[in-house]
Amino acid sequence: MGENGLASRQNWCYIVTNIMHKDVNGMKERLTKKENVLIATMLFGLFFGAGNLIFPAYMGQLAGKNMWQAIIGFVITGVGLPLLGIAAMGISRSDGLMELSSKVSRPYSYFFTCALYLTIGPFFAIPRCATTPFTVAVATLMPEGSNQSLALAIFSFVFFAIVLAFSLKPGKILTHVGKILTPIFLVLLAVLVIAALVNPTAAISTLEAQGTYESNAFFTGFLEGYNTMDALACLAFGIVVINVIRGLGVEKPEHVAMCTVKAGVSSCLIMAVIYLAVTLVGVQCRVIAENAGVVCANGGEVLSLIAQYYFGDAGVWILAATVTMACLKTSVGLVTSCAETFEQLFPQGPKYKAWAVIFSVVSFAIANLGLSAIIACSVPVLMFLYPLAITLILLGLFGKFFGHSRIVYSTVTGFTFVAALFDFAKAMLGADVLSETMISSLHLRGAVAFAQKALPFFDLGVGWICPALAGLVVGLVWYAIAKNRKAAAAA
Repeated sequence: MGENGLASRQNWCYIVTNIMHKDVNGMKERLTKKENVLIATMLFGLFFGAGNLIFPAYMGQLAGKNMWQAIIGFVITGVGLPLLGIAAMGISRSDGLMELSSKVSRPYSYFFTCALYLTIGPFFAIPRCATTPFTVAVATLMPEGSNQSLALAIFSFVFFAIVLAFSLKPGKILTHVGKILTPIFLVLLAVLVIAALVNPTAAISTLEAQGTYESNAFFTGFLEGYNTMDALACLAFGIVVINVIRGLGVEKPEHVAMCTVKAGVSSCLIMAVIYLAVTLVGVQCRVIAENAGVVCANGGEVLSLIAQYYFGDAGVWILAATVTMACLKTSVGLVTSCAETFEQLFPQGPKYKAWAVIFSVVSFAIANLGLSAIIACSVPVLMFLYPLAITLILLGLFGKFFGHSRIVYSTVTGFTFVAALFDFAKAMLGADVLSETMISSLHLRGAVAFAQKALPFFDLGVGWICPALAGLVVGLVWYAIAKNRKAAAAA
């Protein structure tokens, strides 16, 4: 994810509202140019983090000459959906994820909120923050034959000890460090990208696509965009952006949504350009890896190899130091956010400090699986959660046409939920994390075989689309009948 986003949401909100603080007499329909720039900058800071680099880099390595189709699909889920998600929060007048998801049902809102925060928190995003800098530098520069598992354990222990220390007493130092690190990180990235583009290792047209990128580059890139987790994150902190816009005098939901999308166009373009550049860098890594006789298992290894090729070990260490600090800041923000959320969700349960300790320990344990394993394990969960997030976003955007009826929310979500389970099963088989005995006992192969026959587009990874549409039709018909009955009874 742009994990950096969730970490700095409160900071951005403070900065923007203080810069633009003024008395607003009445409502307005649009933001000024200065306000648009500030909101665009805020959106970029919210969504773009170190995690957003490793996936387009790896995608580029595999996509080869089909990178253009892949990057379009990636941008849709990695950039477009988060912006739509924030717009949905504004249009639906929801005061956060719990309220928006409660339009389905109260129990579902607890389930979805917990699942989302655990995904963008201790289960995947936070451990990824520790393993990314380790993979970028430490693992690459260790002598052959070294015990990388032990090195990762030591690195992650120190990393999360620092994270916990700051999370228990978060201070402004992280804010200041973040303000410095983000520009440095982008400058280093720009230098790396320019070096790769000025001195390419091969023409893109000569590099054949590999794997699913050979036949379905667009949909593979579309699904790869899930890994940014930004569409999930936008549901968690979208209300912050909405409140900033409302604080600037824009109140009507349609105007809030319009201002959000308009201000987000610049942010979207910047992120798309960066994604394109990093994907191009990843493409160049193909030749470097082949010449070196190595196989990059993830985007962290791709970036490390590129940095080492063009700038030597010094380049790798500089990149790693910057990424480490950025991920450290990010982890503190994520632990803090998750601990605060769970304390609010379960007021009778553990308090903030206890949650912070729990999430730090869990993150440390999962981080020791390694970056590739974390990514592999996250894919099934994302294949399940993303359809639910996408449909919730679209329902929030267009809910005014059916009065945000719980009937429609429930039918669409219910149908999507069932279909997403089949996507989850397929991803579990692909992740190769279950034993054959477990696969057999859960009847995963049979479930996947059934879905391949019953669900259109299932092989493309979007088998949930038709069930979601079917749920929408059922919900709208049910809603219309209920509305007519209510009107007849009133008459």
